Amino acid sequence: MVEIRCIVDAKNHLGEGPLWDVKEQRLYWIDSSAAEIYSAKEDGSDVKRYFVPTHIGSMALREKGGAVLALANGFSLYDFATQKLTHIGDPEADEPENRLNDGKVDRRGRFWAGTMDDAERRASGTLYVVEPGLTLSAVDRGYHVTNGPAFSPLGDTMYHSDSARQITYAFDIDADGRASNRRTFVQFNAGDGFPDGMTVDSEGCLWIAFWDGWCVRRYSPAGEWLETIKVPVQRPTSCAFGGPEFDRLYITSASRDFDAAALVMQPNAGGVFMLLPGVRGLSEAPFAG
Repeated sequence: MVEIRCIVDAKNHLGEGPLWDVKEQRLYWIDSSAAEIYSAKEDGSDVKRYFVPTHIGSMALREKGGAVLALANGFSLYDFATQKLTHIGDPEADEPENRLNDGKVDRRGRFWAGTMDDAERRASGTLYVVEPGLTLSAVDRGYHVTNGPAFSPLGDTMYHSDSARQITYAFDIDADGRASNRRTFVQFNAGDGFPDGMTVDSEGCLWIAFWDGWCVRRYSPAGEWLETIKVPVQRPTSCAFGGPEFDRLYITSASRDFDAAALVMQPNAGGVFMLLPGVRGLSEAPFAG
């Protein structure tokens, strides 16, 4: 049995988006609802916290320093030293009920993130890509709850989920970085939970955290269910490989909407967890903009 432990009992309301900084040898993650960014050493020590002015859906580290953020009011660049924002653009200024959600950088250094109806009632979400030149493009529409994406080791396949529909899709990414040929990678079932954040390992397999599923699952590039790792919280939200050898899997989680009885059953809800899964991950490219 794989040993999993809580390395930061962060009590995050909506912990999300773990990512490993190779230069600093630190783990970053966010609390979306609290509008906070965290970082810590590989063992969970030396926790630092940064603040943003509004709900943060996702972030990625930037090649030039700082980060790119997907906020409730659009995409922005962020300076950790000053905690100041430089606004890039809001692709849905005419959709005030929508907000940006999960996102990640592809192998070419572009930042992908999707929008969703904050009330989760309408299928009004769209997947966007931010180019290094800071231009925005819509890629795919009609999502209830966008989550992911993740990219294959060569960057020629992108995975992206509509959590509410319990579907993870696969796309082809061509030499110019254009996404096409969306197809169902896996359709999940009642009782599985909802596919949330994800990452890809060095063997090209996809790891998915399952909100309300108490687990992280591993799938082959062909969509074969290979492994399930149980976690001690109901709402794991995302996962990422890190550590000096990329042999550690970090998992964020949420404590949102739990009553006192539920929190007694899972006292580390909202924490950051770590395990050694027996396979290594990949270094994620920084945003090239």
